[in-house]
Amino acid sequence: MSLFRDDGIVLRTQKLGEADRIITLLTRNNGRVRAVARGVRRTKSKFGARLEPFSHVDVQFFSRGGGELIGRGLPLCTQSETIAPYGSAIVTDYARYTAGTAMLETAERFTDHEGEPAVQQYLLLVGALRTLAAGDHEPHLVLDAFLLRSLAVNGYAPSFDDCAKCGMPGPNRFFSVGAGGVICGECRVPGSVVPSAESLTLLGALLTGDWETADACELRHAREGSGLVAAYLHWHLERGLRSLRYVEK
Repeated sequence: MSLFRDDGIVLRTQKLGEADRIITLLTRNNGRVRAVARGVRRTKSKFGARLEPFSHVDVQFFSRGGGELIGRGLPLCTQSETIAPYGSAIVTDYARYTAGTAMLETAERFTDHEGEPAVQQYLLLVGALRTLAAGDHEPHLVLDAFLLRSLAVNGYAPSFDDCAKCGMPGPNRFFSVGAGGVICGECRVPGSVVPSAESLTLLGALLTGDWETADACELRHAREGSGLVAAYLHWHLERGLRSLRYVEK
C-alpha cells in the first residue's frame, strides 16, 4: 500500500456507481492519472466540488501494491485541496468554456500513457487556463496559442517563416500540414494552401508569446489562422478534437 501526492488539473469526470466518480487529471509529476473519488456525487460532499473540470488541485492518492486493485484498477483520491478554481471564471462564459474544453481534450490526447510524466504539457495547461480565466486575451487566441505550443512540446512545432522542408529563409507563401508548416515554391506539394501573410504572422506570434501582435490582429485573419491550426492538429493527432466544433470564433 502507498500514498502519494501531486498537484494537477482535472481534465474530466465520469460517473461510477451511485455516488462515486472516476477523475482524470493531468498532474505535475505523474502525468495523466485516473483515480476513484468516493462519495463525491452526494449533495453534501465538499470534496466533490473541488474535483470538477478546470480545477487546479493538490490531491493525495492511495494505491495498493502487490496486484491488489481498487475500483477498476485505479487509485483512490483520499484528499483534495484547491490551488486555483479556474472553472468559476470559465464555465460562466461560453467562449471561454468551449476554448477551455478544447484545451482539456488536447491535453488528454497528448498524454495517452498513464503515469508517464509530461511536465511541459502540464505547465502549458496551467498557464493557458490561468490566462483564459483572467480574460486578458480573446479566448480563441488563447486556445490557438495553447494548441500550437502543445504541438511544439510534443515534437510537432510548425514553421511559419522558414521553409519547413529545405530551410529557405522566409517569408514563404505556401502552407502544408503534411510538410510541417510554410514551404517555399520549390518545395511546394499538392494540397498546399496560400494563407494571408497576416495570418502567418499571427500564428508565429501565438507560438512565441507575442501577445501585442496577436491582440492587434483582425478577426478574419484570426479565423483563417484557427483553420490552419485545427488542420495541423488533426494531421498529427490523426483525428480531430470533438470540442473544437463548438469553439466560438
